[in-house]
Amino acid sequence: MATNEEMKEVILEYVIEEYADEDDDVQYDTPLISGGLVDSFSMVSLKRFLELTYQISIPDEKATPEAFDDVNKIVELVQEYL
Repeated sequence: MATNEEMKEVILEYVIEEYADEDDDVQYDTPLISGGLVDSFSMVSLKRFLELTYQISIPDEKATPEAFDDVNKIVELVQEYL
């Protein structure tokens, strides 16, 4: 099973690759949703990525903008379903 640090790296890399511009400085605590980097459509694809990568199922009611607002919070959410 991946450690929290490994998960943070994988998720951060995905977010940067999929949603960030070259000049965006995205860190583990960068606001993704409230900062405008990830929109509601992108959040759905991010949820799908997490489910496929970690072989989990995240209930839709748990996939809130708050839960997806930074990499640290996303890791916490994923850990709940591992």
